Amino acid sequence: MPSTSSLVSFLLVALVVIVVPGPSVVFVIGRAMILGTKGAVLSVFGNAIGVGIQIIAVALGVGSLVYASPTAFFVIKVLGAGFLVFLGVQGIRHRKDFSAQVENGVETSTAKILLDSAAVGITNAKTLVFFIATFPLFVNPAGDSVILQMLFLGGLFFVMGIASDVVWAVAAGGAKHWFARSAGRLAGIRLAGGVALIGLGVYLGWYSLVA
Repeated sequence: MPSTSSLVSFLLVALVVIVVPGPSVVFVIGRAMILGTKGAVLSVFGNAIGVGIQIIAVALGVGSLVYASPTAFFVIKVLGAGFLVFLGVQGIRHRKDFSAQVENGVETSTAKILLDSAAVGITNAKTLVFFIATFPLFVNPAGDSVILQMLFLGGLFFVMGIASDVVWAVAAGGAKHWFARSAGRLAGIRLAGGVALIGLGVYLGWYSLVA
């Protein structure tokens, strides 16, 4: 298990990353505008399947790398902190972007909604790079299996992500016209999230250097 301090830090970072609207949130809101609440919720679970596949793949691959090289572990931690800063800067730069582009027409097949959403989850670069860059920041290479620790952290992210996206799905399904009329309503959330990510990245980078 990761240490208590590492676990709390990861939960904080994951919370910020999850609540800042990104590809998954935009996708879910877009689906809600077309499919309604039920279709959007199904999309959340389909997307989660794809993200779960990412978590397993990254944990297996990066876990082996951490076992093999302490130097690589340190480098990945520093790069992970840098990525959080980059993500924060990108969030601030693009805080006014809100393009919920969805396919034309309404899909009624549950299987198709789940499959399409899983594909979105698997190809979500934001979560993929987040897992690769940040998992090593919070595991203890001298403790239990690094791979199991990463899977545990990924499981926490997985559950938090579903909970957050379901909230977005229900809210967007019930107030889709409110979202559609105002492309700038999420700008404030993006700005605050970007600042928070930069702060966390700077802190974790400093911690990696002095630890």
